[in-house]
Amino acid sequence: MRIVILGAGIIGVTAAYQLLKDGHAVTIVDKADGPATFTSYGNAGLVAPGHAYAWSSPTAPGMMLRSLWRGDQAIRFKPRLSPRQWTWVGRFLGQCNDRSAGINTGHKARLCLYSQSVLRQVVGETGIDYDAQKGGLIYFYRTRSAFDAAAARAQILRDEGIAIEVLDADQTVARDPGLASARDQLAGALLAPDDESGDCNLFAIALAGKCADLGATFRYGETVLRIKTEADAVVGIETDKGDITADAFVLCLGVFSPDLARQIGLRLPIYPVKGYSATLRIVDRDRAPRFGGVDEENLLAYCPMGARVRVTATAEISDYSNTHKPADFREMLSKAKRLFDGAADFANPECWAGLRPMTPTGVPIIDRSPYANFWLNTGHGHMGWTMANGSAKLLADLVGQRNPEIDREGMRYDA
Repeated sequence: MRIVILGAGIIGVTAAYQLLKDGHAVTIVDKADGPATFTSYGNAGLVAPGHAYAWSSPTAPGMMLRSLWRGDQAIRFKPRLSPRQWTWVGRFLGQCNDRSAGINTGHKARLCLYSQSVLRQVVGETGIDYDAQKGGLIYFYRTRSAFDAAAARAQILRDEGIAIEVLDADQTVARDPGLASARDQLAGALLAPDDESGDCNLFAIALAGKCADLGATFRYGETVLRIKTEADAVVGIETDKGDITADAFVLCLGVFSPDLARQIGLRLPIYPVKGYSATLRIVDRDRAPRFGGVDEENLLAYCPMGARVRVTATAEISDYSNTHKPADFREMLSKAKRLFDGAADFANPECWAGLRPMTPTGVPIIDRSPYANFWLNTGHGHMGWTMANGSAKLLADLVGQRNPEIDREGMRYDA
């Protein structure tokens, strides 16, 4: 078939690769000038089934409330005069209970674990270099109560087949000597030994090149304006550079998916949740982290990427702006400097902000729409890099009328 993919982020590029492997003729359309330049550009870099917890948890409402007067909360709510924001927040809060959080975490963990296996298969097939780092990710805690609670909560991930090990402070530093300066502040850590990391943007660029080698057509700098339908099928799309027809279409536009889908009567429960990252040049490898992880009580993720280290923080429910200012990074960089002092060039960070396309459950939508030839692969939130390759394989199996290799419960389109 001739298939048009809307969006050239990590979700669109991985979908293109899997569909090309199935022998389809693929065209990818994106308004940017290259692959993975928006949400996929500066994300945390962690491929983290061991951190697949749903954000819509019983603790989230309190964090959102406190964020109205405190700036140190993991989830920050900035109210807007936006019915779309309040509708999404209402649905998100409806998921913030123990039962729903457990179910949603299970759905996320299943997809993350599957996706990691597909990622490894793709890397084996292509030989892509993306500053990958294997050997596990470390999620550490500074208080005994938080550590004990996290160790108990990890059972839900173990139940999905994800390996989680419990480390004391000495074992944590032995695993990653880059944490030595924080030794006296550590109560312990959870190690996900099979988790890994890498630069999502580098991966997407390299995989897009492989897709081009397989015959894909990339139409960059082209904005999709309208979806054209006849009866129960999509017959084409209108862009600012003309019309494109195909046999099938796949929506992979992240936070911009709902606006386009609404034109044809689809309601996608996706809203942007803003995150911030800073990428730093490593100047002393002995002090730098060997593996990625999360300083859980400082709400800080970190990830070595070759000669660089990236730090990320914050989930901000605000609007569609990805602008940022130096003050947005001050607290994050201060915490990172205390953790890895002397390891990196903190005077010259590359700062970035991106918009995560979140569903209220945190589980993406991977499904056929009510239009027979219009497919959905969107809403991957803060784990798009972890979920991308598995989502692409699920999509390709659906398009090819094959039974998916994992259960898609929680991932279906619900009008």
